[in-house]
Amino acid sequence: MNLAWLDTDVADMPTAGTPLGTLAGLHQVPGGFGARLKATRARAQAFRREFARTGTPDRVATCDLVTLPYPTRFGLYRASRSPAPFLAITNRMLVIRWHESDGRRRTLLFEPSDHELGRNTPYFAELARRSPRRLQPLLVREHGTVQAHLAGLGIAPDEVDYLMFDHLHTQDLRRWIGTSTPQRDVPGTLDPVFPHARVIVQRDELLAMTSLHPLQQPWYQPAAFETVRPEAFLAVDGAVLLGPGVAVVATPGHVFGNQSLVLNTSSGIWASSENAIAAECLTPELSALPGLAQWARRWRHEVVLNANTLESTADQYNSLILEKTLVDRSQADSRFLQFFPSSELTASWTSPGTRPTFTHGAIQHVR
Repeated sequence: MNLAWLDTDVADMPTAGTPLGTLAGLHQVPGGFGARLKATRARAQAFRREFARTGTPDRVATCDLVTLPYPTRFGLYRASRSPAPFLAITNRMLVIRWHESDGRRRTLLFEPSDHELGRNTPYFAELARRSPRRLQPLLVREHGTVQAHLAGLGIAPDEVDYLMFDHLHTQDLRRWIGTSTPQRDVPGTLDPVFPHARVIVQRDELLAMTSLHPLQQPWYQPAAFETVRPEAFLAVDGAVLLGPGVAVVATPGHVFGNQSLVLNTSSGIWASSENAIAAECLTPELSALPGLAQWARRWRHEVVLNANTLESTADQYNSLILEKTLVDRSQADSRFLQFFPSSELTASWTSPGTRPTFTHGAIQHVR
């Protein structure tokens, strides 16, 4: 793969937001993973207090994109007793709008997946190849496109300032940000759908993409990044504040450069990522999913990870504890936390034993 632009440009790539030092260097705390976990809890409490004072965005809207199968052994790491080899997850986009102090309006799309091109991800392409074609419409349900959802919200493509993903697994951004040369596999021109948008990504993940490990390769589409416009990226390091009540927080583990979106809303603080696929995975002792409560009790685990690549399981565990500590309790059911999975466990008749105990379904906020 020719990702030479990543080798040469990432170090000097422009950044975004205002750095938030409270969480800096957590994954480098000396003393091992246990010491880092202890530091994570303490610093997360301090970050909560700091972040709550930044205000709230103007609006948060949630848009369903696609429901698709996902291995149960990945999504409910070692804990599930479901007989179903696959569960269902729904990928959703969050649309966040706010005003800068100088009055400029900003629009961020979190998880605006191009799920049509995402099917070329090696893992999902192989899964589709092995699935009977007549069953595929029963397993994959498309709910709407990114463009159609934005039109419904009255947002023009040229109003979008930022695109952000918790990590770049499965992502193909060519249609969103354009390419520097013509493409062979996508018809028509590849002028960017979002001409002013910049992609916010942890610098660590961009660097890791230049030399993927075999554990990573099934989940990335590096060829899709060969000819994208480098100037469309903004590299961040750790935690940054993007706007009032809108922050990016580094949560390494699921991938080397994983990141989470943190929002302060009218219902309190939320975090969103794919570190877990259900809110109950942060409180497994309350889960009615077969096996989760017993597994967490037996192994004294506070959380159940979404673990497909296992790049760094202990780091991912600590990152999910960070998210668990940052967020508030749900106003719909105070037993559960305001963790919003970017791909949320969804009940499906094809997956017995995987009906979630509780789902958020959406984050809705208007200031």
